[in-house]
Amino acid sequence: QVQLVESGGGLVQAGGSLRLSCAASGPSFSSYAVGWFRQAPGKEREFVAAIRSGEGTFHRTYYADFVQGRFTISRDNAKKTVYLQMNSLKPEDTAVYYCASRYDTGPLHDAQEYDSWGQGTQVTVSS
Repeated sequence: QVQLVESGGGLVQAGGSLRLSCAASGPSFSSYAVGWFRQAPGKEREFVAAIRSGEGTFHRTYYADFVQGRFTISRDNAKKTVYLQMNSLKPEDTAVYYCASRYDTGPLHDAQEYDSWGQGTQVTVSS
């Protein structure tokens, strides 16, 4: 099973950028789809972005509507890392961000379908 560790969170002003990293350990990382989710205080965990499995440089990606072109998910299989580049951050993006992995079958937006989760990294956007 893949183990995941997030990093890159922090405090940023509105309009700023952060890049989150999700480092994986374990075999066959390229065989897993990876998703980013977030959870704000008092709210349910929600889907942010996901990327399909596979070798090579192209991987299909998916985003929540609220991302609106501000975030980009990517993966580097050689480094066993998935990134979430977040630009034009808003105060409403404040949350704990989690990465998760799963076998690459079906839609990727459902958190319950993911098998492995990281511990989360806090993102705080000030106004």
